[in-house]
Amino acid sequence: MKKIKFTKALIMGLACFSLMTSCQKKEEKKRPNFLFILIDDQPYDALQSSNRYPFLKTPNMQRLQDEGMTFKNFFVTQSICSPSRASFLTGVYPHIHGVNQNNKYVDPDWKDYEPYSVYLQQAGYQTAHIGKIHMAHFHGKKHIRPGFDYWYSFIGQGEYFDPKVNDNGKEYQEKGYITDILTEKAVDWLEHKRDPNKPFSLNLWHKAVHEDHSPAPRHDGMYKNDSLPTPPYDTHLENFAGKPEWQRIKAWDSKWKDYVHTDTIAPRPWPIKGYKFKKLLECLGAVDESVGRILAELDKLGELENTVIIYSSDNGYFMGEHTYWDKRIAYEPSMRIPMIIRYPKMIKPHTSTDKLGLNIDIAPTILDLAGIEKPDYMQGESMVPLFDTTKEDNDWRKSFMFEYYVDDAYPYAGPNMLAIRTDKYKLVDDFLKDDIDELYDLENDPGEMHNLINDPSYDEVEKELRSKLDSLKVKYNYNPDRDWWLRTQIPKNKKD
Repeated sequence: MKKIKFTKALIMGLACFSLMTSCQKKEEKKRPNFLFILIDDQPYDALQSSNRYPFLKTPNMQRLQDEGMTFKNFFVTQSICSPSRASFLTGVYPHIHGVNQNNKYVDPDWKDYEPYSVYLQQAGYQTAHIGKIHMAHFHGKKHIRPGFDYWYSFIGQGEYFDPKVNDNGKEYQEKGYITDILTEKAVDWLEHKRDPNKPFSLNLWHKAVHEDHSPAPRHDGMYKNDSLPTPPYDTHLENFAGKPEWQRIKAWDSKWKDYVHTDTIAPRPWPIKGYKFKKLLECLGAVDESVGRILAELDKLGELENTVIIYSSDNGYFMGEHTYWDKRIAYEPSMRIPMIIRYPKMIKPHTSTDKLGLNIDIAPTILDLAGIEKPDYMQGESMVPLFDTTKEDNDWRKSFMFEYYVDDAYPYAGPNMLAIRTDKYKLVDDFLKDDIDELYDLENDPGEMHNLINDPSYDEVEKELRSKLDSLKVKYNYNPDRDWWLRTQIPKNKKD
């Protein structure tokens, strides 16, 4: 009799344990998944919705906007690949995590500033990074960064065609076009390599649309007969009157070594580097198809509605504004990026916000949505309160700090600089004793064509902005010694 009772109790115990396990799995399933799609060098207005380029078609990016939220004023804290990607992962400024250059010897200080993926792993998430990382050039297993169960990436910028890759530590050469390869690897991971009973976080970080702008063959030349419209506010007519001299040197482009002192520069004929810009836009063709492919896969797996989809770029890109190409400096086309988030459970379709967002906000936002407390070192803020457009968040940031450190592109790129941007104004301090700073009234001059730094009527504005910038430097523990981390990482007698 006792044996029968024991057997019944054992059966009931096992049943309860099975039920509890099942409930736990269901509870885990309720937690949102994350898909973070990051493009390289996509201008903030290189979207179908912006109408900047009437011929540009990005229907799947448009779908994300139609079904999610567009952040109209989203920025990077430093406009260059490696620092920005490290800030996305760690939620801190480049002067904190230590990557302030595109340097093949330097990674963030992962020990003190862990990426958000580590916290997701600890909370039971399965994590994968597929695509560009562009930090220290490690090989083999060492190439796998902290916080990822699956790793598929490559050294540096990678290659558009037949790239050399690192697949979970194994290095070999793939065949095909990089955007398509990364997309298929992401689909394969979603279908076959993850535990379907666990929530997931997938980074799909593309090489495209970085130089040397090489579209997929099926898209190559698709815009060759289309005319590039001039930039908004006629910024291509920039002659740099009243601007810092270093900008005139930069505008000298590849002939900067021949630069002679001048107060203005004659505007270049339009289109400036038109062929380059068309190729960049053609690269978006495969990226947009990738977005559609991943959305279809999530839908097929029944995960689409429970997945937070984040779409952005690691920095902006000049498309002829102020006669420039590339990025780095503190003009809007360089520091401003596209940002779209789709999550039907919390975000209503086709919504938008004008609040100032930063790349350091993504890590805290992901952790917040996953129900994980933000670590003290993260300097960004969760954007979840902004998802509800019916509520006004008066406590949200009113200004932010932007930084740039001279890298191997100098003097083409520009000097060290620190900037503050508010809703109305921007002040740029270039730390040059023999040159002037910049001040722009963004409400009346959104193209940043008229430098007001020497206009007496803006003296009080300048004073207030410098005071606010000093406060931000304290808030973000600004360290002007830009080489403190580099000096500990770069081997002697080595240069990037």
